[in-house]
Amino acid sequence: MSFDSKGGTECAPAAAPAEGSDPCPYFPIIHETFERVGNKWTLSIVCALKPGPLRFNALKRRIEGISQRILTLTLRGLERDGLVVRTVASTVPLQVDYELSALGRSLIESAHALAVWGVANRAGVLQARARFDELAQPAPAAARVHRSSAR
Repeated sequence: MSFDSKGGTECAPAAAPAEGSDPCPYFPIIHETFERVGNKWTLSIVCALKPGPLRFNALKRRIEGISQRILTLTLRGLERDGLVVRTVASTVPLQVDYELSALGRSLIESAHALAVWGVANRAGVLQARARFDELAQPAPAAARVHRSSAR
């Protein structure tokens, strides 16, 4: 992947791709990455674990609106992908702690940059949505009748 002078990226390799080949060989990797970090809860979990290890219920309390099932599934996926480490202490009752791995901590800077972008551009996104939704609304019934009778 190369970077252009304006900070954007270009997926195509330096040489022109052969006819019929994938113009962006990084799409599968990008897709896989966004499947993990682009869901509703991953970045919330990463941010909640940033200060250090937490037990399941403490983590659940830090993330407003997450269900026990979704937290369990997301933590399992993060552990599978090497972003979270699950440590079980053989105490009675068992104590399970979750913490970011080195790989998980490496995501924090990118997550922060994405959050900064979101905050800086929120007004523009909301304005664009409003314009789009206004244009996408069906015409009133009177206008539809008028347009059809003009034919």
